[in-house]
Amino acid sequence: MTELPSDRQANGPESLGDLLAAMTPDEGQERVSVENVLGKVGGRSFPAVILVPCVVLVSPLSGIPLTPTLGGLVVLLITLQVLIGRKHLWLPDFLSRRSVPAHRMQKAIDWLSKPAAFMDRHSHNRLRILTSGPARYFAYLTTSVLALSWPPLELLPFVTSFSAGAVAMIMYGLMVRDGAYTLAGYVQAVVLYLALLSLWIGVF
Repeated sequence: MTELPSDRQANGPESLGDLLAAMTPDEGQERVSVENVLGKVGGRSFPAVILVPCVVLVSPLSGIPLTPTLGGLVVLLITLQVLIGRKHLWLPDFLSRRSVPAHRMQKAIDWLSKPAAFMDRHSHNRLRILTSGPARYFAYLTTSVLALSWPPLELLPFVTSFSAGAVAMIMYGLMVRDGAYTLAGYVQAVVLYLALLSLWIGVF
Protein backbone atom coordinates (compact mmCIF):
# COMPACT_ATOMS: atom_id res chain seq x y z
CA MET A 1 0.00 0.00 0.00
CA THR A 2 1.15 3.57 -0.69
CA GLU A 3 0.15 6.33 1.73
CA LEU A 4 -0.12 9.75 0.21
CA PRO A 5 2.22 12.23 1.90
CA SER A 6 0.64 15.20 3.63
CA ASP A 7 3.65 17.43 4.17
CA ARG A 8 4.54 18.57 0.65
CA GLN A 9 1.75 21.15 0.52
CA ALA A 10 -0.03 21.66 3.81
CA ASN A 11 -3.14 23.06 2.21
CA GLY A 12 -2.77 21.56 -1.24
CA PRO A 13 -3.33 23.39 -4.54
CA GLU A 14 -5.76 26.30 -4.40
CA SER A 15 -6.45 26.59 -8.12
CA LEU A 16 -6.44 24.49 -11.26
CA GLY A 17 -3.26 26.28 -12.29
CA ASP A 18 -1.58 25.07 -9.10
CA LEU A 19 -2.85 21.56 -9.74
CA LEU A 20 -1.54 21.46 -13.31
CA ALA A 21 1.80 22.75 -12.06
CA ALA A 22 1.95 19.84 -9.60
CA MET A 23 1.16 17.44 -12.43
CA THR A 24 3.88 18.83 -14.71
CA PRO A 25 6.74 16.33 -15.28
CA ASP A 26 10.11 17.19 -13.79
CA GLU A 27 12.96 17.94 -16.16
CA GLY A 28 14.40 14.73 -17.54
CA GLN A 29 11.55 12.61 -16.20
CA GLU A 30 10.54 9.90 -18.67
CA ARG A 31 7.33 8.63 -17.06
CA VAL A 32 4.88 10.17 -14.60
CA SER A 33 3.21 7.85 -12.11
CA VAL A 34 0.11 8.31 -9.98
CA GLU A 35 2.39 8.28 -6.94
CA ASN A 36 4.60 11.04 -8.43
CA VAL A 37 1.68 13.39 -8.97
CA LEU A 38 -0.21 12.73 -5.76
CA GLY A 39 3.05 13.05 -3.84
CA LYS A 40 3.34 16.63 -5.11
CA VAL A 41 -0.30 17.44 -4.49
CA GLY A 42 -0.18 16.09 -0.94
CA GLY A 43 -2.73 14.05 0.95
CA ARG A 44 -4.64 16.74 2.84
CA SER A 45 -6.55 18.49 0.08
CA PHE A 46 -9.02 15.75 -0.79
CA PRO A 47 -10.78 17.64 -3.63
CA ALA A 48 -7.41 18.36 -5.26
CA VAL A 49 -6.35 14.72 -4.98
CA ILE A 50 -9.62 13.59 -6.59
CA LEU A 51 -9.22 16.22 -9.30
CA VAL A 52 -5.97 14.64 -10.50
CA PRO A 53 -7.50 11.53 -12.17
CA CYS A 54 -10.48 13.60 -13.32
CA VAL A 55 -8.22 16.08 -15.07
CA VAL A 56 -6.46 13.17 -16.77
CA LEU A 57 -9.78 11.75 -17.94
CA VAL A 58 -10.98 14.99 -19.53
CA SER A 59 -7.67 15.32 -21.39
CA PRO A 60 -6.46 13.38 -24.45
CA LEU A 61 -4.90 10.87 -22.03
CA SER A 62 -8.38 9.38 -21.58
CA GLY A 63 -7.87 7.60 -24.90
CA ILE A 64 -5.26 5.27 -23.38
CA PRO A 65 -6.95 1.87 -22.84
CA LEU A 66 -8.08 1.18 -19.25
CA THR A 67 -7.34 4.75 -18.17
CA PRO A 68 -11.03 5.46 -17.31
CA THR A 69 -11.23 2.21 -15.33
CA LEU A 70 -8.06 2.95 -13.37
CA GLY A 71 -9.13 6.55 -12.85
CA GLY A 72 -12.50 5.38 -11.55
CA LEU A 73 -10.81 3.02 -9.08
CA VAL A 74 -8.53 5.79 -7.80
CA VAL A 75 -11.44 8.21 -7.35
CA LEU A 76 -13.61 5.57 -5.70
CA LEU A 77 -10.91 4.54 -3.22
CA ILE A 78 -10.17 8.13 -2.27
CA THR A 79 -13.80 9.19 -1.84
CA LEU A 80 -14.56 6.14 0.30
CA GLN A 81 -11.63 6.98 2.56
CA VAL A 82 -12.87 10.56 2.89
CA LEU A 83 -16.37 9.34 3.76
CA ILE A 84 -15.10 7.07 6.55
CA GLY A 85 -12.98 9.87 7.97
CA ARG A 86 -9.41 8.80 7.18
CA LYS A 87 -6.87 11.60 7.64
CA HIS A 88 -4.12 10.11 5.47
CA LEU A 89 -5.03 8.63 2.12
CA TRP A 90 -3.46 5.50 0.65
CA LEU A 91 -3.65 3.62 -2.62
CA PRO A 92 -2.75 0.02 -3.52
CA ASP A 93 0.65 -0.21 -5.15
CA PHE A 94 -0.79 -1.52 -8.43
CA LEU A 95 -2.64 1.81 -8.80
CA SER A 96 -0.03 4.19 -7.39
CA ARG A 97 2.65 2.78 -9.71
CA ARG A 98 0.62 3.23 -12.90
CA SER A 99 2.34 5.74 -15.16
CA VAL A 100 2.16 7.51 -18.51
CA PRO A 101 4.98 8.87 -20.69
CA ALA A 102 6.05 12.31 -19.52
CA HIS A 103 5.66 13.84 -22.98
CA ARG A 104 2.03 12.72 -23.17
CA MET A 105 1.36 14.17 -19.72
CA GLN A 106 2.94 17.47 -20.79
CA LYS A 107 0.77 17.61 -23.92
CA ALA A 108 -2.34 17.00 -21.82
CA ILE A 109 -1.35 19.77 -19.40
CA ASP A 110 -0.73 22.18 -22.27
CA TRP A 111 -4.14 21.27 -23.71
CA LEU A 112 -5.84 21.98 -20.37
CA SER A 113 -3.98 25.15 -19.45
CA LYS A 114 -6.32 27.64 -21.18
CA PRO A 115 -9.63 26.23 -19.83
CA ALA A 116 -8.01 25.91 -16.39
CA ALA A 117 -6.96 29.56 -16.46
CA PHE A 118 -10.48 30.57 -17.51
CA MET A 119 -12.04 28.67 -14.60
CA ASP A 120 -9.57 30.13 -12.12
CA ARG A 121 -10.31 33.67 -13.30
CA HIS A 122 -14.03 33.16 -12.89
CA SER A 123 -14.12 31.44 -9.51
CA HIS A 124 -15.64 33.35 -6.59
CA ASN A 125 -17.12 32.68 -3.17
CA ARG A 126 -20.63 31.73 -4.27
CA LEU A 127 -23.28 29.35 -2.96
CA ARG A 128 -21.06 28.37 -0.04
CA ILE A 129 -23.87 26.15 1.29
CA LEU A 130 -22.96 23.65 -1.46
CA THR A 131 -19.31 23.45 -0.43
CA SER A 132 -19.49 23.15 3.35
CA GLY A 133 -20.99 21.00 6.08
CA PRO A 134 -23.15 18.04 5.03
CA ALA A 135 -23.07 19.23 1.41
CA ARG A 136 -19.39 18.24 1.19
CA TYR A 137 -20.21 14.65 2.14
CA PHE A 138 -23.00 14.61 -0.44
CA ALA A 139 -20.46 15.75 -3.03
CA TYR A 140 -18.08 12.91 -2.12
CA LEU A 141 -20.91 10.37 -2.12
CA THR A 142 -22.07 11.55 -5.54
CA THR A 143 -18.50 11.35 -6.81
CA SER A 144 -18.10 7.76 -5.60
CA VAL A 145 -21.32 6.72 -7.35
CA LEU A 146 -20.26 8.36 -10.62
CA ALA A 147 -16.79 6.78 -10.45
CA LEU A 148 -18.40 3.34 -10.08
CA SER A 149 -19.93 3.77 -13.53
CA TRP A 150 -16.68 4.52 -15.36
CA PRO A 151 -15.37 0.96 -15.88
CA PRO A 152 -18.49 -0.25 -17.79
CA LEU A 153 -18.91 3.10 -19.55
CA GLU A 154 -15.35 2.95 -20.91
CA LEU A 155 -16.80 1.03 -23.87
CA LEU A 156 -18.73 4.16 -24.94
CA PRO A 157 -16.54 6.88 -26.54
CA PHE A 158 -16.23 10.16 -24.57
CA VAL A 159 -18.86 9.22 -21.96
CA THR A 160 -16.36 8.73 -19.15
CA SER A 161 -14.72 12.04 -20.06
CA PHE A 162 -18.04 13.86 -19.67
CA SER A 163 -18.72 12.10 -16.37
CA ALA A 164 -15.20 12.84 -15.12
CA GLY A 165 -15.77 16.43 -16.19
CA ALA A 166 -18.83 16.57 -13.95
CA VAL A 167 -16.83 15.22 -11.02
CA ALA A 168 -14.04 17.70 -11.79
CA MET A 169 -16.54 20.57 -11.59
CA ILE A 170 -17.89 19.28 -8.28
CA MET A 171 -14.45 18.87 -6.75
CA TYR A 172 -13.17 22.16 -8.18
CA GLY A 173 -16.09 23.89 -6.50
CA LEU A 174 -15.12 22.31 -3.18
CA MET A 175 -11.45 23.20 -3.65
CA VAL A 176 -12.05 26.90 -4.38
CA ARG A 177 -15.25 27.11 -2.28
CA ASP A 178 -17.38 28.11 -5.24
CA GLY A 179 -20.74 26.33 -5.09
CA ALA A 180 -21.65 27.53 -8.58
CA TYR A 181 -19.12 25.12 -10.07
CA THR A 182 -20.28 22.33 -7.80
CA LEU A 183 -23.88 22.92 -8.89
CA ALA A 184 -22.79 22.94 -12.52
CA GLY A 185 -21.15 19.56 -11.96
CA TYR A 186 -24.36 18.11 -10.53
CA VAL A 187 -26.36 19.45 -13.49
CA GLN A 188 -23.85 18.03 -15.97
CA ALA A 189 -24.01 14.61 -14.31
CA VAL A 190 -27.82 14.55 -14.24
CA VAL A 191 -28.08 15.54 -17.90
CA LEU A 192 -25.49 12.96 -18.96
CA TYR A 193 -27.00 10.03 -17.09
CA LEU A 194 -30.55 10.92 -18.07
CA ALA A 195 -29.36 10.90 -21.69
CA LEU A 196 -27.75 7.48 -21.16
CA LEU A 197 -30.91 6.17 -19.51
CA SER A 198 -33.01 7.46 -22.40
CA LEU A 199 -30.64 5.79 -24.87
CA TRP A 200 -30.78 2.51 -22.94
CA ILE A 201 -34.59 2.57 -22.84
CA GLY A 202 -34.69 3.33 -26.56
CA VAL A 203 -32.44 0.37 -27.36
CA PHE A 204 -34.28 -2.15 -25.20
